[in-house]
Amino acid sequence: MPHELPVTAIQDERYRLLVDAITDYAIYMLDPEGRISSWNPGAERVKGYREPEVLGHHFSRFYTPEDRARGLPATALHRAQTEGRFENEGWRVRKDGSRFWAHVIIDPIWSPSGSLLGFAKITRDLTERRQAELELKSSEQKFQLLVQAVSDYAIYMLDPTGHITNWNSGAQRIKGYSADEIIGSHFSRFYTEEDRASGLPEFGLETARREGRFEKEGTRVRKDGSRFLAHVTIDAIRDETGELLGFAKVTHDITEKVEAQNALNRAREELFQAQKMEAIGQLTGGIAHDFNNLLMAILGSLEILKKRLPDDPSMMPLLDNAIQGADRGVALIQRMLAYSRRQDLHLAAVDIPSVVAGMMEFVQRSVGAAIQIQTDFEEGLPAVLTDAVQLETALLNLIVNARDAMPNGGTITIGAARLQAPADPSEPRGPGLLRLSVSDTGEGMDEETLERAATPFFTTKGVGKGTGLGLSMVQGLVEQSGGKLLIESRKGEGTTISLLLPLAHPTASSQPSPEATPRQALPELPASLKILAVDDDALVLMNTTLMLEDLGHQVVEAFNGAQALEVLEKGERFDLVLTDHSMPKMTGAELATRIQERWPSLPVVLATGYAELPSGEGGKLPKLSKPFSQSQLAEILALALPGR
Repeated sequence: MPHELPVTAIQDERYRLLVDAITDYAIYMLDPEGRISSWNPGAERVKGYREPEVLGHHFSRFYTPEDRARGLPATALHRAQTEGRFENEGWRVRKDGSRFWAHVIIDPIWSPSGSLLGFAKITRDLTERRQAELELKSSEQKFQLLVQAVSDYAIYMLDPTGHITNWNSGAQRIKGYSADEIIGSHFSRFYTEEDRASGLPEFGLETARREGRFEKEGTRVRKDGSRFLAHVTIDAIRDETGELLGFAKVTHDITEKVEAQNALNRAREELFQAQKMEAIGQLTGGIAHDFNNLLMAILGSLEILKKRLPDDPSMMPLLDNAIQGADRGVALIQRMLAYSRRQDLHLAAVDIPSVVAGMMEFVQRSVGAAIQIQTDFEEGLPAVLTDAVQLETALLNLIVNARDAMPNGGTITIGAARLQAPADPSEPRGPGLLRLSVSDTGEGMDEETLERAATPFFTTKGVGKGTGLGLSMVQGLVEQSGGKLLIESRKGEGTTISLLLPLAHPTASSQPSPEATPRQALPELPASLKILAVDDDALVLMNTTLMLEDLGHQVVEAFNGAQALEVLEKGERFDLVLTDHSMPKMTGAELATRIQERWPSLPVVLATGYAELPSGEGGKLPKLSKPFSQSQLAEILALALPGR
């Protein structure tokens, strides 16, 4: 019979085969003093020694000099013997001197009688895992430093229920809480009471949990209670199995960005409005110029017709009505030109109380008996720098508007007082300001109407009852005078419109009120002058010629500047040239310059519908404002031909 091994020997052989088959772990035995008594292939692979090289040697040779110096090998054996097991991680040394990170377990081996037989030692090389852990730790540290260094964003974590688990410096700067104050609190404390009541915090978490991300802009609350506009993102954080670990929350304060965008939008809107108003102003000025020419022809022809027709009672009222209608057209054109800032203003020192006093009787008749007009003037008011005629027209506009706002009667107050300083930095500065105001006790304006009140062609009156240019004209006058228009009104509480006008310099020449200006008699001129009349509008030119010939003068016509120069070049003698300014190719001012260079003694008069002369053009030439009457034409001839 074959020899059979004892069961114990078979088991020992199996254990040996098992241990030798393990190559990822160094498994070996130590005697009670720590000398190596067995060595498996895994130990040879991990530590680099063959079995003959280490058997009988003390296991401390695998430790670093530092660990040996502090007695770690002996401590390990002692703790294994006394505590039943020793386990730790640390650096170990291979045969070639290189180091590796090892996980070590030492178990004591006892005999059945309880005596110590030795130790079983298992060592695993964890260098790669250790390196990965170090790299991960370094990465985490760098990430933490990065997150903490971000001060423009609040970056923090929430647990699955929404409680704060960490807090960066940006969160402290934006929200005002330190980490100690806020960690553990629910993130809903940053929301407004309205948002908390509506369940917005919970909705944000639920959306992020369901969809992976929640993003929104809204109002949030700082520690001090102040509110700010925030852009918020909440991202769900899950592990490899999909289990929810919490949420990453990023908040960015966009208050300044939104305010800057709003300011940019307002600036764009203001620019658009300015461009629109400029376009309307240019269009208005152009239309007004053309209407001036039409009215010039109409009024001039009517004036000549009235002089030449027999005094027929049945016809004169018709002519007078036509002239009055044309005069109303002239007034409308003046409003349009004032709006477009092309009305030629005669700025001078104007005494406000005198202007108001001169128009009170007419104004009272205009507003009717149901409305009381009162004045409230500060004592010793200084004069203002403006155009007296245009100011009277502006006041009349404001008073008529006030009357229309009080259909059942009321009180209109015309007040004036000196301002010690501008009401706000945007108001004009200079020698000082005077506030001239017209107040009523009428129905007032709502916010929408107030915002559009000075917009050209906007009116709340019925069809045919207003042009919508009244306030625009007033604004044009005030701003051309170097001042500012203010409108204050509230629905049901009346309206106050104020003209902030600059004070006149003490040395400025005064300008009497329009009513106080006496009508002067026509100056006497030679019976017949020879005049060259120049205008590109045939109707206006014909009308001008008729008025001049009716005055007894001889007229030669030219339809443009070049034609006028051709006439002069022929050597024909003229006493004066009367030319329109706004003509194509060569303006009246340019024609005047050419005439002054070639015939310096020949007087030139410029006829213009508005003060459109660029700086330096026209010089000190006498100007005749269109539309002009025959008497105004005679006056300008006398001015241009002194001593004739």
